[in-house]
Formats: sequence, structure tokens, C-alpha cells
Amino acid sequence: MKQAFNPFLPSYEYIPDGEPHIFDGRVYIYGSHDRYNGISFCLNDYVCWSAPVDDLTDWRYEGVIYRKIQDGKKYVGFLNSMFAPDACRGPDGKYYLYYFIGYNSIISVAVCNEPAGKYEFLGFVKYADGSLLGSKGEPLQFDPGIFVDDDNKVYLYTGFGPVNYPKILLGGHRATENGAMCFELEDDMLTIKGGLNYIGVPGKLKSKGTGYEGHEFFEAASMRKFNGEYYFIYSSFSGHELCYARGNSPMGPFTFGGTLVSNGDVGLGSHTSPETAANFTGNTHGSVDFINGEYYVFYHRQTNRHQFSRQACAERLIMRPDGGFDQAEITSCGLNGKPLAGKGTYSSHIACNLYGKNGTRFYGVMKGMRNEPYFTQSGKDREDNPDQYIANISDGTVFGFKYFDLRETKRITVRVRGNATGILFISLSEKGPSVAEIPVSPSSEYKDFTVSLSCNSEKSPLFFQYKGAGRLDMQSMTLE
Repeated sequence: MKQAFNPFLPSYEYIPDGEPHIFDGRVYIYGSHDRYNGISFCLNDYVCWSAPVDDLTDWRYEGVIYRKIQDGKKYVGFLNSMFAPDACRGPDGKYYLYYFIGYNSIISVAVCNEPAGKYEFLGFVKYADGSLLGSKGEPLQFDPGIFVDDDNKVYLYTGFGPVNYPKILLGGHRATENGAMCFELEDDMLTIKGGLNYIGVPGKLKSKGTGYEGHEFFEAASMRKFNGEYYFIYSSFSGHELCYARGNSPMGPFTFGGTLVSNGDVGLGSHTSPETAANFTGNTHGSVDFINGEYYVFYHRQTNRHQFSRQACAERLIMRPDGGFDQAEITSCGLNGKPLAGKGTYSSHIACNLYGKNGTRFYGVMKGMRNEPYFTQSGKDREDNPDQYIANISDGTVFGFKYFDLRETKRITVRVRGNATGILFISLSEKGPSVAEIPVSPSSEYKDFTVSLSCNSEKSPLFFQYKGAGRLDMQSMTLE
């Protein structure tokens, strides 16, 4: 049985910042490309994945679509990261890739005759006098979002809103205080028509009294249009959430709409703050698309105890009658459309909740403490042999999977290794009582441990909590 999971790409693939776009019956994901165990963001060349709109279980690797060395300024330095791109189909029918390298404040553009072909460098976004965008003292240009309206007018969105960042960390440029910027482009897809326009989605320092307090613009500008209304999607100052604002024009003004998703479920249930999140959190970036009759939000999660190995996830969104969206819950079955089958073997890396005895934290640029549980893989960065797993499970660690159809499930087997001596307690809710207990014992190789399970629920999570001595890694679980 083919099913979709989160992360929805193979576990060796680290694609954050994913922008979904539908072209000719397929949804394409354009994102950055992190490196497993990388030492900075977005170190690999751009690749693309796609799937038919009517089968979001069938993701196809399109290969490398653009390399760093193709850029017109030849940024070949190891840490000149290729940050979050976006793509569009231009009025001329060609496909355009907008991207940003390092902190040079220049937006580059590549072009191709097909959505996931071999893009070629086209030029830099510039003013009518030929000077480059970012060369006239503007705030740092960052994370470009590109949007082609129904009338074929083209709009570029950018911006980066940290507070008290030294300019040296921003390539000598200043962050934006006024929030997201928008530029209308000429038909050549490069030349700015007019000047800089702020769309009314403020940064941290300008948010008082605006309705954006607590959800100020930080980065990851993205524009969508649904039912004749414009939705500006962005990553907030808190980092872990994607938010949206609504307006009647692509240039604003926009009114705050709410949170689309948090990679720690902050804002849902008992998860009221990053300190009480359902996951170790970190930055996120993505957007929304309407695919085969449903809205989905695309975002990313962190792995390996830092922000440099991030993975693409997606969840179904519910649009209310008033046009607003309810915040999506993070799950293991995002694009599946229904709970996962209660029979079969599932990799542990599809767990959607993970935290230690001391709770969670926001991942930074330095690796976390060794006493934390985390997602990782064996070997090096690669393009085959997925084997991601949960590592470093110790006393008090909680990890959960959402959701399964457990009506016919009678047994559960976990495959683990390590020096642990203790019990894995299984419950059907995050804070609920245990319904089964799996004693585990030390083993240097992966070993199976089985227990009976009776639930009879059509939609149920499975939560595990380890209590005992030592540490263990979990490879998979099998439901029978």
C-alpha cells in the first residue's frame, strides 16, 4: 500500500524552504538544499522533486536543476549558501527561478523552458538605470518570493527582519524594520517598475498597534491568491511558525490572518510556548497551495540537533467560510489524506513529536547537548539508502506518531539498539495512560521487542515514553 508520510521526501533528502507550485498537473517543490550534518545553511545545489496532483505519495526526483557555479558572480565559496529560491511561469511561458546567494543583497534569476529542467543564468534584478537591486542602500534583499498575477503582472517579494544583528553578519547591509518589501517587475522578469514598496507586514520594531504583535515578519516572503484574495505567507520573528496576512491587492495593505503551522505545534492545545512545544523547534519556511481540491501548507522540520539539516513536511489546511485558515497540526501522515494503515512497518523518522525529559528548545546554529533525543542517519550526505532514525532516547524521552487506523492492530514491534534497560510505555495520547509496555534490554545490534496492542480506533496517535537506564536508538516499528 502506497502512503504519504512526513517528511514526504526520502529521509536522506534535506530540502527546507519548500515552495510548492502546480504546473501542468504536477506539483513541484522548489527549496533550498541542506547538507546532512552541514556546518551552515543551504550548502548543496538546487534540486527539484515533483508529484502528480492526484497522487501525493508518488514523488519523483527531478535531479539538479541549478548549480551555484552558474551564477553570474561565480560565488563558489564553501559558505556562500544558496538560500531559499522561488519559481514561477512567466507571461512568456518560460520558467524563472529567483534566488539569493550569501549575504550580497543581490537577487539572481535563472530561466528554463520546463519546470524542472536545467536552468541557465539570466541576470540580476535591477532598476531601469541598470543598477542592481540592493546596491542603493536598500535593506537586505533576502528569500525572494515571485508571483505572477492573473493579469500577468509580476511581483517580487523580499525582506529580512532580525533585530540587533551586526551588519558584518549581513554582508554589511541593514535589516528591514518596516517588514516585507515588494517590487513590480517588467516583462523581462529582471527590471523593477517603479521603486520599493512596503506592503504593511511589519518587522519586530514596527509592530506595536498593528495587529501583528507576536507574529511579526522575519523572512520567507511568499504570495498566493485564492478566491480572488491575496495571501502573503511568511516566517514570523519567533521562527518556528508560518503566518499569513490577507489583502485585496498584491502590494497590500495586508491584515494579519493567523498562524498556518508551527513546527512545534506552538499555539495548539497545551503547547503554549516554544518551551512547551511538541518538538525541538527551529526556523521554518514554506507556502500554501490548493492541490486536487485541498489546501496544504508546506514547511520544514529540524534534524541532527541544529538548523543545518532540515526536511520538507506538509499538512492539510482547513479554510474557514470567512476565508481564513485554521492552524494545522503537525502529523506523520500529512499528505496521506487519512490515517496511516494499522498494519506494516514504519520508520521511526516519521515521528511528528519528539522531546526529552527536560522538554524542548529552539535549535540554534550550534549542535544541541548530547543528552537530547534527535533524528539522524548513518554515513554521510548522499542521494540513496534512506536510514534516518531516532537517536539518543534516554529516560523521560517522549516521541509520537499521528495518526493511525488501529481498528485491526493486535501487536506492535519496535526495533531498537543500545545499552538501555527499561520500558517503553505506549499511550494513545500525549499525556494519556499507558495501554501497553515494552521491556527493552541492551543490544549492540538492532533487536525486535513485541507486545500486544488493542485500541480499536479509526484515528489514533501512538506515543512512546522511555523510562529506565541507558540510551537506545529506534529504527522502526511494525504494526500487525
